[in-house]
Amino acid sequence: MIRFNQFSLSRGTKPLFEATSFTLNPGEKAGLVGANGAGKSTLFSVLRGELHADGGDFSMPPSWRIAHVAQETPAVDRSALDYTLDGDTHLRAIEARIAAASAAHDGAAEGEAHAAFADADGYTAPARAETLLLGLGFTLEQTREPVSSFSGGWRMRLNLAQALMCPSDLLLLDEPTNHLDLDAIVWLEDWLGRYPGTLVVISHDREFLDSVCNVTLHLENRQVKRYGGNYSQFEVLRAQQLALQQSAYEKQQKTVQHLQSFIDRFKAKATKAKQAQSRVKALERMELIAPAHASSPFTFEFREPDAAPNPMMVMEDVRCGYHNDEGGEIPIVEGVALSIQNGQRIGLLGANGQGKSTLIKTLAQTLEPLSGSVRQGKGLQIGYFAQHQLETLRPDDSPLQHLGRLAPDTREQELRDFLGSFNFSGDMATAKIAPFSGGEKARLALALIIWQKPNLLLLDEPTNHLDLETRHALTMALAQFEGTLILVSHDRHLLRATTDTFMLVAKHRLSPFDGDLDDYRDWLLQHAAETRAAAKEASTAASGEAQDSGVNRREQRRQEAQERQKLAHLKRPLQSRIAKIEKEMEKLNAEKTQLDTFVADPASYEAAMKQKLTETIRRQGEVNTRLETLEMEWLEAHEELEQIGS
Repeated sequence: MIRFNQFSLSRGTKPLFEATSFTLNPGEKAGLVGANGAGKSTLFSVLRGELHADGGDFSMPPSWRIAHVAQETPAVDRSALDYTLDGDTHLRAIEARIAAASAAHDGAAEGEAHAAFADADGYTAPARAETLLLGLGFTLEQTREPVSSFSGGWRMRLNLAQALMCPSDLLLLDEPTNHLDLDAIVWLEDWLGRYPGTLVVISHDREFLDSVCNVTLHLENRQVKRYGGNYSQFEVLRAQQLALQQSAYEKQQKTVQHLQSFIDRFKAKATKAKQAQSRVKALERMELIAPAHASSPFTFEFREPDAAPNPMMVMEDVRCGYHNDEGGEIPIVEGVALSIQNGQRIGLLGANGQGKSTLIKTLAQTLEPLSGSVRQGKGLQIGYFAQHQLETLRPDDSPLQHLGRLAPDTREQELRDFLGSFNFSGDMATAKIAPFSGGEKARLALALIIWQKPNLLLLDEPTNHLDLETRHALTMALAQFEGTLILVSHDRHLLRATTDTFMLVAKHRLSPFDGDLDDYRDWLLQHAAETRAAAKEASTAASGEAQDSGVNRREQRRQEAQERQKLAHLKRPLQSRIAKIEKEMEKLNAEKTQLDTFVADPASYEAAMKQKLTETIRRQGEVNTRLETLEMEWLEAHEELEQIGS
């Protein structure tokens, strides 16, 4: 168990935690949420033993192994596969023992080390590391390439693979989805769902948090408050508490005002002075509830676009791709036939590397098509956002200078007002953007696009650097945007809330996707499984060619008989497990019906029912989370049973 008891900690002169207490039980998966600067990364440093309490105490089992994602990746010549295997430091230590014993011709020590290697699943380690890398988007060929050949984003994936490779009791993940595409995120969710240890994750991806976490730790006002349930369930409970807190605060303010009025009226009168002083002391003793709303939430909206053509753009038999250094063509997406109609809201789906960004660049005219025709309607105004947009910002210029170049004839106050709506107010509007965070730069890039009143928005991963609050503001603004939208994003909440049509980029083609994001999740998992199976088959075939094919037929038949007997034994515990899962699901579904009925009843929201409602919603979250886990276990057990029978 992880236990924080009256824990206090300051960084410099800033107190981050003051006498806060909470616990995490073994196997729980917790999402760590809170405003930037609340102390999330500091809490990770405490869990890793890098920082220690100023007051109170923190404890966790001393035997627990901790895995976390390194922030730096050395540009080494080791292969991606070897680098991933380095994550299992225990296994690497055993390999060193084997090498040392072999060099010393110590047969006994070498035998012991080999036994330890087998106990640590050393013989399956390369296959497990390969599976991790394929799941995170690497190809089989890339697993053999040196670490130094990968770009920064791909090196972060290698660090994530290394952390997942480490056998751990506690896994710490800080923004693990930042450098991942949606297919890799879906794979990671599936992997974490089966992770048996304790997980603490910082993320701005609410659907990722919903999928992975069954506990939410909220950092606010130097406290860590534990909520049962995922992020969406936390939001509901938090909203209810704020409403109740606001009501209590307003009532208490009336009491304070009444006491203050009493003091003001009678403090000058000798006969009432004592009574007045007692009211003063009462006022001083009273614990005022902090205002429910700390500060106004960040919001913005798109400016109404000018009249748009219809169709806005037509692509006929377009080949999207690049030219290599020798002048040859590298086609990525071929045969694109697309007519973009005014008012459409399209989400572009597709596994990593299939060509979504290439297609968006072609639409934005930052990349010329290799062939085919692209026709634009008269009056088309494109707003294009991609990650490289941040690199085009001038670090020594201020937000006001950036916007002033787009609108040289506009009054400075109007520009300042506009920037203020994006949280660039006061001195920040005239400050150099060089020290700005990635999120602040992304917000400025969005502001510059919005100023130009585009009627066609092309957004390629616009949320990568944005926190939950800004993501919410962007989602709300896009949902009300009156123009046409084409969006690439691994943020499924953003996709769900802002698009109504999906198109799939797969196998070098663009086609309509007839389904929702849940269907797409299933498609991605199947696609990933097929990719891994093909890679494994190719690897097996390659190794098989190097082996002697003359297998004794009688020995082969004996092995096959043993295998059949073994599989028959395997079926029985699976069938028993399925029956047990079904029994628990039946019981939980019955409880869920009662809980849902209570929460749906308006009478449950009366003041007298406050405690029961809070407890019911908490239990509702636990039941839903447990049912999701059981359903996944049921599916996995059936899949194992089918594989045994095949």
